Amino acid sequence: MHRLIWLIPLLPLAGAAVNGLLGRRLRFSETIVGVIGVGSVALAFLLGVAAVYSYGFGVHAQWPAPYVTSQDGAFGYQWIPGGATELTQGNSERAHMETTAKAIERGREIERETGTAPRAVLVGGAPERRGLGALLDVEWSYQLDPLSSIFILVITGVGLCIFVFATGYMHGDTGFYRFFAYLGLFMFMMLILVMGSNFLMMFVGWEGVGLCSYLLIGYYFDRKEAGDAARKAFITNRVGDFGFALAVFGIIATFGSTQYTAVMSAASGYPIEPLGTFGLMSWLALGLFVGACGKSAQIPLYVWLPDAMAGPTPVSALIHAATMVTAGLYMLTRTNVIFQHSQTMMLVVAVVGALTALFAATIGITQNDIKKVLAYSTVSQLGFMFLACGVGAFVIGIFHVMTHAFFKALMFLGAGSVIHGMHHEQDMRRMGGLRKYMPKTYLTFLAGWLAICGIIPFSGFWSKDEILWNAASTTLIPYGWLLWAVGTFTAALTAFYMTRLVAMTFWGRERFLEVPAGGQADEAHAHGYDDAGKTHDAHTESAGDRPRHEPGEYVGEPHAASAHAHTDAHGALAGAHHDSHGHGTHIPHESPPAMWIPLAVLAVLAVVGGFVGISPAFTGGAHVGGRMNIVNWLEPIVWNPSTRQFNAPHGAEGGEHASNLIGDAHDEPVAIAQNHGAPETLQAAPHSDATPAPHTDAATAQHSDAAPAPHAATGTGEGHASPYGNDTGFNLAHSAEASLGSHTAAEWLFIIISLVAAGLGMFFGWLFYVKNPRLPEVWAARLGALYRVSYNKYWVDELYGLLFTRRTMDAARGVYAVDSKGIDGAVNGTAWLTRRISKYTGNFDRTVVDGAVNGIAGFIGRLASPLLRAAQTGLTANYALVMVLGLVVAVIFFFSGDILGLVRGR
Repeated sequence: MHRLIWLIPLLPLAGAAVNGLLGRRLRFSETIVGVIGVGSVALAFLLGVAAVYSYGFGVHAQWPAPYVTSQDGAFGYQWIPGGATELTQGNSERAHMETTAKAIERGREIERETGTAPRAVLVGGAPERRGLGALLDVEWSYQLDPLSSIFILVITGVGLCIFVFATGYMHGDTGFYRFFAYLGLFMFMMLILVMGSNFLMMFVGWEGVGLCSYLLIGYYFDRKEAGDAARKAFITNRVGDFGFALAVFGIIATFGSTQYTAVMSAASGYPIEPLGTFGLMSWLALGLFVGACGKSAQIPLYVWLPDAMAGPTPVSALIHAATMVTAGLYMLTRTNVIFQHSQTMMLVVAVVGALTALFAATIGITQNDIKKVLAYSTVSQLGFMFLACGVGAFVIGIFHVMTHAFFKALMFLGAGSVIHGMHHEQDMRRMGGLRKYMPKTYLTFLAGWLAICGIIPFSGFWSKDEILWNAASTTLIPYGWLLWAVGTFTAALTAFYMTRLVAMTFWGRERFLEVPAGGQADEAHAHGYDDAGKTHDAHTESAGDRPRHEPGEYVGEPHAASAHAHTDAHGALAGAHHDSHGHGTHIPHESPPAMWIPLAVLAVLAVVGGFVGISPAFTGGAHVGGRMNIVNWLEPIVWNPSTRQFNAPHGAEGGEHASNLIGDAHDEPVAIAQNHGAPETLQAAPHSDATPAPHTDAATAQHSDAAPAPHAATGTGEGHASPYGNDTGFNLAHSAEASLGSHTAAEWLFIIISLVAAGLGMFFGWLFYVKNPRLPEVWAARLGALYRVSYNKYWVDELYGLLFTRRTMDAARGVYAVDSKGIDGAVNGTAWLTRRISKYTGNFDRTVVDGAVNGIAGFIGRLASPLLRAAQTGLTANYALVMVLGLVVAVIFFFSGDILGLVRGR
């Protein structure tokens, strides 16, 4: 079945095309549109399950080797016949590799001759060779490997639940067909992104999801708020995409290929760049990281994601859980061999991830829009994933992508169910006590809440705990203990503000009975109200494509108690008034089965989904389950900087429950290169095998369940060498292990600390918003400045507006002024001058030139012509007379002097 994976992205595309092109023309009913949209994704999911099973467990299983559809003719064609291209980058690195390869070969010769392996070998430095070429023919084909298989199942599986939910949530929307066409196109683009076999296919999907997010965030296009949010998302992502595009160009210039298999195999042999060194691989990683920051909403490009709440709730769930924001994590893990060649960039990724997690969490604790709280939660959780990748635990980062997809989709759809039941209300200050009215939504939402808080045995616990452990035990980068501290504190904050969300929504008094709620028309208007303090209700009733969930439901008149409660710290409303226009209070109601059944499915996944990556602390020090364990399943795609190979034994990536395995890398001889009189340079020779080791199912199954190697820890936790050849300093996990005398005991210590942090966060959330609801107001007054900073989101949007948006507008106005007054002025002035000169020259031509010509013509026509015609009589006597007269005149003219003299002399 894995040979048919090319059908997986095609099915959602076909559904989108049918709904988008024919839905309005043929007046499809909601049932037909829903069947086409949901059915296409369901078929894609079933095909994905069959393909992954065939790839990993079938008779002709190919795991762990990647399967590319073009390799056996299943699907593929030459997309871009680029032809020959010169490798213009990486010349010095290739020379370095040649030098170390010579040293390795020479060292082996000496070992054969003497029986002793030398620690240093004197070799001639290889010159930098230019003019190397490669054949750049880009194919359109699909790749199935451990990484893409996880994303296929998450995208189609979680996406299917969202599609089913949307059939109920968008009921009554006049743009029903358009909505599902956009969703299907979104699924297609995301599948292209994760299934493509090369960087250019990834870039197509990368830009495609950006386009689809623009369409879906701005779905309520007749609302200014939705249009602004869509443009913000689109433009912010273009900033990141610029860095990604530059990185792709650099990869082509360095490796002469865009195919993953070729690039990763070649990159694995390049020299490692330790902390403080910023070489070619660091620059490539930087460009890729900028792109990842845009898509996955990391500092400083996170600002678009909270505003994306202006789109319908199913869109928010799809963006946050299954598609767009996970693209950056996919790209980081896909290119982990490039990132792990740069210790500097690994540190940058980890620090940015940790800061983003903490920064977003501090904002989430004061927001009142239920979707905004979840949005900042997503930004924070994405920071955890980047932290995992930065400390080398790429597998755990993807594990958290999966578990996060389960509980975050559940919570967003649960929020959508609440919004639906509350008649379009999103402000948690107008909710409360909903567990009595919406029991199914409440029970499923609890599963998501416990999962994101990290409570055992819910899915979020397993992945979050692994991230924190890897941060504390990493030997890839320094300051792991500090990153662990930031992550643990952030986990406590997450538990606090998520408990706040549950308390304000489902527990406590029923505030919607005190102040009428509902009537916001859509998420776009709610977003505008939340950000700009606009009136609570929409001024137009179902303008354009407005959702009408029930017959007769409409957007009411503005409530008397629109009440600016922005200054109310604990969410209590400024006043309790009834609708002055006579509208009764909206009573919440449970959502229909089309909405709560997907919630139930996701709740089950939020409970049991983490068991596919159960911590080794619970299993005697090994990741049990063979290929069914996500850690073992994903190992083949992670490059190990210690052994310089893929498919490394468990525990090699950055201290993942095991030691830093230095391996054979330090057993090779050191090359002392002599480059034509240049100073000698000491170069550590890399492992001789730069390509991935051959895979066999039996061997992989054996080492996947092997117990981790012991730590190379000292008694104090100091002085831990990294694969980059430097000391990463104090290691908190290794120090704890040395003190406790057991690796398992140390791991359990960190598990307990993690659970205590989550428990404290939940306790304070309950204390502040259930036990004593006056405490938030008291502490907001005590921490007034900090509260205002958090509530106003650190004024980052305003800062960006001041530094970038307004300056860009000023620049645009300046360019417009130059164009309108300078360029257009010069053109228009030249035209005016030309017209004036033309007028004068026209007058001169008419009066002088034409006057002289016309005067001569008139003279000839009116005077000379009649005289000449009169002289031509045709009579010979007249002609003779004229001749005689002429002769007389001539004689007089020539002899006039003589004649006058004769006359005077007389």
